[in-house]
Amino acid sequence: MSRAHLAVVGGGQLARMMQQPAIALSLRIRLLAEGPDVSAAQVVADSIVGDHTVLADLERVAEGVTVVTFDHEHVPPEHLRALEAAGHAPRPGPHALLFAQDKGEMRTRLTALGAPCPRWAFVETTQDVVDFGLPAVVKTTRGGYDGKGVWVVREPADAAALFDDGALAPGVRLIAEELVDFRRELSAQVARTPGGEVEVYPVVESRQADGVCAEVVAPAPDLAPDLAAQAASLAEQVATELDVVGMLAVELFETTDGRILVNELAMRPHNTGHWSIDGAVTSQFENHLRAVMDLPLGPSTPLAPWSVMVNVLGGTVTDLEAQLPIALAAVPHAKVHLYGKSVKPGRKVGHVTVVGADLDTVLADARRAAAILTDG
Repeated sequence: MSRAHLAVVGGGQLARMMQQPAIALSLRIRLLAEGPDVSAAQVVADSIVGDHTVLADLERVAEGVTVVTFDHEHVPPEHLRALEAAGHAPRPGPHALLFAQDKGEMRTRLTALGAPCPRWAFVETTQDVVDFGLPAVVKTTRGGYDGKGVWVVREPADAAALFDDGALAPGVRLIAEELVDFRRELSAQVARTPGGEVEVYPVVESRQADGVCAEVVAPAPDLAPDLAAQAASLAEQVATELDVVGMLAVELFETTDGRILVNELAMRPHNTGHWSIDGAVTSQFENHLRAVMDLPLGPSTPLAPWSVMVNVLGGTVTDLEAQLPIALAAVPHAKVHLYGKSVKPGRKVGHVTVVGADLDTVLADARRAAAILTDG
């Protein structure tokens, strides 16, 4: 087995996008991949096929390596503690990652910290949801993402469909949250080292389609300076109080009455930070590696007044590589990132970033390039 500097668990596009800054930093990654040809395994030579839920596979990828980091948050906490006991350093550690793995734990901890959150409660029955107050959003505490494991409950019958009709697997825990009247969704990202050095990125606007991030605008247009400062300060506070090492994304609601509320936490590079690859002095992927390896962090300063990232979601185009020259010819200044994935409807298969001085032009160009890759 070759000598590696760090292990990355998970072979998705986030791990794939760690490889380029790893090369520049002279860091060798060993990857635990779900299969031999998943997104990251296509670009990381030192790849092991295994299962992140199997401790023996985690031990294989971590052999001879101190630092272990992640493409996702789904490694069982008991396995992370076992890695720690064996002398490895999972970053973020299980004590922090728990709050990105379990929404109930997250809400409990953030409430204790005084962080602004939607009104929420644990629920176990239809009556619990009705007593909480309708309409409400019901979420599984574990495993949900990109709109999965989330239901809007407007009538008692909607709740009954969850609890009484066998829609939930045994043992699934749920929380109810108020249906927030929000103007838009924001994201505040921060990188943090083991010693507590932090680097905060500009607060961005995240635009959703069918529960999936579709576009990101950096910085968030027309965001009041006091709210931008509050969001950045909140991200730094959460990273510090939860002892996060690596990248943290705090997904936020900007309410119609001018407040911000925490929606979700992600302790890894995040879709809302992809713009930084082409739009910031130091990308989120480079700063994630710097943070987990305890290297000095790089500045998050934007390279242009505006950066727009548009996700390429699976559409009618099935051969992305054949379509790439057409997109680049139409928008030569667009930066296209393809993930090496097969196309499925709605699946994230790449993204496009355009930077510039005029937001309307940048947004139109990014959308145009992404549309060519999606539907021709």
